[in-house]
Amino acid sequence: MARQLYWDAIYEIVLALKERYPQETLEGVSLGDIFQWSIALPGFADDPELANDEILAAIYQEWFEEINPV
Repeated sequence: MARQLYWDAIYEIVLALKERYPQETLEGVSLGDIFQWSIALPGFADDPELANDEILAAIYQEWFEEINPV
C-alpha cells in the first residue's frame, strides 16, 4: 500500500514523481503537469483544491535539484 501523500510533504511527492517518471528531465514541464502528475500518484490523499503555484513550484524546484545535483 502506498504511503499517503499530502501537499506539505514536498520531498516525498518528489521521490514518488521521480519513481513514476524516471526519465523526466523537467524540460518543458509546466506547473499544470506537476499538479496533474502529483494528484495521480498512488497514495495522494490531499485535497487538490489546496494546491497553489507556490506548492507546485516548490515541488518542481525540489525535483529539479534531485535530478541535477550540484
